[in-house]
Amino acid sequence: MQITAIRPYAVWIGMRNQLIVKVETDAGIFGWGESGLSGREKAVIGALEHYAEFLIGRDPMRIGALWQEMYRSQYFEGGRVLTAAISALDIALHDIKGKALGVPVYQLLGGKQRDTVPTFATTAAEPGPEMIAQAKMLMQAGWTAIRLSPSGHRSGDIYEPREHIAATARWCAQARADLGETVVLGLDYHHRLSVAEAASFCQKMPRGTLDFLEEPIRDETPQAYEALRRLTDIPFAIGEEFASKWQFMPFIERDIHQFNRIDVCNVGGLTEAMKIAGWSEAHYVDMMPHNPLGPICTAATVHFAAAVANFSWLETRASPAEATPGFDDSAFFPVQPKLQGARYPVPDTPGLGIEVDENLVRQQSFRFWEAPHLRRRDGSATNW
Repeated sequence: MQITAIRPYAVWIGMRNQLIVKVETDAGIFGWGESGLSGREKAVIGALEHYAEFLIGRDPMRIGALWQEMYRSQYFEGGRVLTAAISALDIALHDIKGKALGVPVYQLLGGKQRDTVPTFATTAAEPGPEMIAQAKMLMQAGWTAIRLSPSGHRSGDIYEPREHIAATARWCAQARADLGETVVLGLDYHHRLSVAEAASFCQKMPRGTLDFLEEPIRDETPQAYEALRRLTDIPFAIGEEFASKWQFMPFIERDIHQFNRIDVCNVGGLTEAMKIAGWSEAHYVDMMPHNPLGPICTAATVHFAAAVANFSWLETRASPAEATPGFDDSAFFPVQPKLQGARYPVPDTPGLGIEVDENLVRQQSFRFWEAPHLRRRDGSATNW
């Protein structure tokens, strides 16, 4: 069997572009993958075109060897653009191999360790009574792990962390009081704070308010996270933007964090994700995958979650609190993972267990989209 074509589709579906990739073979078997570098899809398509130059004609069953060749066959190794392209191809190759062997992808990763994949859901409302009401709704629907949203993150222009820290901390404490001690509560700061700001936020809450704090600061410097660790005992959930095992290395080896927000569509696909999972297991770090993209990402991550021992929760955007009214992508993906309560069943169909209406996808267009370019009140740029 040989690879005959690599077809990337960057198309607007719902409220964002999805970069999905089809890998075809001369045996009539094809696989689907997805890339996660949202907002820079054109750059990833360029990388995919470069990779296609030497991948066409190759054996798709040799996934590990092709991964190494894609990563190492250039002077400028790695980087988020290249690993986002490798991720989509690696996922598609697993889909092909599963279909060729007649087994679900999790069988290629060591076999199934769980029958269903637990998820965490996120409240859409800013801190306040509506946030707590949404959390109560999610608990009634079966969620035992809930991520709250900070104040001020709906701004598309100005963001001043110090104007929102106290209110967010106060409502997190209120949420814990109202929701009880058994539910897992976390908060995602989307790496918008400095070390001092993040420490100030943590210190304004009673101990035990939050079970995890996600991405409080940017990740470029592990030493900054170590400084923040000395100032708070709240468990950290980080890593959704990491693009390789090497980016995870200092955080795992120095025991800086407790939850890996790994993204299989950015980190290098399932091949790289499994290596990171095993490494994390040795340090008692649980996998808590990032999953904000499309159904192909969800499908690949469900198989990953089924196959690893050290797993906590998978992110879902399909909960009643976040689902977009009137949006239904089942026309594009007629077979895809569907929540049953607060869990995804692990499929037993060969490959990823997902189907794509390629004709409908071809009819969609790409739209340029930029994340908000946030500024402080003094006019300086700050993190989105």
